[in-house]
Amino acid sequence: MLTAALYGLLACSGFFVGVVVGLVVEPPRRVVAAITAFGGGVLVSALTYDLMAEAAEEGSLAHAVGGFMVGAVIYVLADLALERLAAEDPQREGREAGEVKPGAERIPQTAGQAAAGGTALLVGAVLDGVPENAALGIGLGGEGTGFGMVLLAAIFLGNVPESIGSAVGMRREGRSRAYVLAVWGAVTVACVFATVAGYALLGGLPPEWVGAVLALAAGAILAMLADTMFPDAFEDGGPLVALATAIGFACAFLLSHGT
Repeated sequence: MLTAALYGLLACSGFFVGVVVGLVVEPPRRVVAAITAFGGGVLVSALTYDLMAEAAEEGSLAHAVGGFMVGAVIYVLADLALERLAAEDPQREGREAGEVKPGAERIPQTAGQAAAGGTALLVGAVLDGVPENAALGIGLGGEGTGFGMVLLAAIFLGNVPESIGSAVGMRREGRSRAYVLAVWGAVTVACVFATVAGYALLGGLPPEWVGAVLALAAGAILAMLADTMFPDAFEDGGPLVALATAIGFACAFLLSHGT
C-alpha cells in the first residue's frame, strides 16, 4: 500500500510542477504541446504493450476487449455530462480550464454559474487522472515496479502540461492562486487514492476480472488521449507533435522491453 501511495504521489507531482510554472509564467505553446504529445506517446505504448497485454494474459480476450470498451464508454459518457455542466459557465467554452473566452475575467457570472464551472473543472481533471493512476496501482500489484515506472513516467509527463494549461486558464478567469492550488490539491488526493485502490483491488479479484479492470483503465486512457491530449497538442504544436508522440512511444517501449 505504501509503495502504491508513493508511486501515486510521484506521478501526481507533475500537477504541482505544472501549476507552479503556470502561475509564474506562460510557457510557449509549442513547448507545452511537445511535452503533451511525448506523454501521450508513452501512454499509448504503456496501454498497448503493458495494460492490454497483461489484461489478455490474466483473463481472456473477451474480458480484455469487453473491459476496454466499457472503460471507453464510461469516459465518453462522463465527458459529455461534464461538457453540459461546463456550458453553464459564461466565461469558458468547455470543461478544460484553458478553454476560456477572451476577456473572461470581465464577463459577469452568478454564484451558481461559477460553482458549475468550478465543478466541471475539478471533476474533469479527476476524470482524466483517475484511470491512469488506477492502472498504475493495478500494474504495481501485477507486473511490479518495472511496469510501474513506465506508467509513472507517462502520467507525470501528461500531468505537467495539463496543469500548466489549467493554471494559465484559471489565471485568465481571474482565479486566485489559493483557488488554483486548492483545486489541484483535491485532484492529487483523488488520484493518489485511485492508485492505492487499484493496488488493493488486485488482491481480491479473480484473474479474469483483474484483466477486465486493467483493460477498463486502458480503454478510459485511450478515450482521454483521443478526446483531450492529442487534439490539444496538435492545435498548439502542429504536425511536429507527431514526432514527439513517436519519440515518447519509442522511449516507453525501450523502458518496458529493454531490461
